[in-house]
Amino acid sequence: MTIDPQWTAMVERSLHEFLEWVGFGTVVGLTAKAIMPGKDPGGAVATLLMGIIGTVIGCGTLGFFMPQAKVTPISLGGFIAGTSGAFLLLAMYRVLSVGQRKQIDVWVSPMAQGRQRQSEIRETVRRSA
Repeated sequence: MTIDPQWTAMVERSLHEFLEWVGFGTVVGLTAKAIMPGKDPGGAVATLLMGIIGTVIGCGTLGFFMPQAKVTPISLGGFIAGTSGAFLLLAMYRVLSVGQRKQIDVWVSPMAQGRQRQSEIRETVRRSA
């Protein structure tokens, strides 16, 4: 049984392109997070996915509105479009997560006694929430 050389070339090209998207998505995701600093959930995998999806959104939008422009992910135009798309995703996440409640850690000393101290703690928690 022989393997078709065209099929082998197509598989190699597809794997190469996949690795380009993963590497490029990581760089784009890190750049978008650097532009909009702050506390975001997720670690490396979330940054990678945000970069890849942002690149698809950014390059796709640019290709839709400017069909004459050949946009590839690994180019200056693709980098700008991908970073813009990832930035948009991050901004939308922040806008949609504004209403979530914050977690507040309260430490009560063993010396605290009485209802006065408890009401002070409740008032502090209400103000910071």
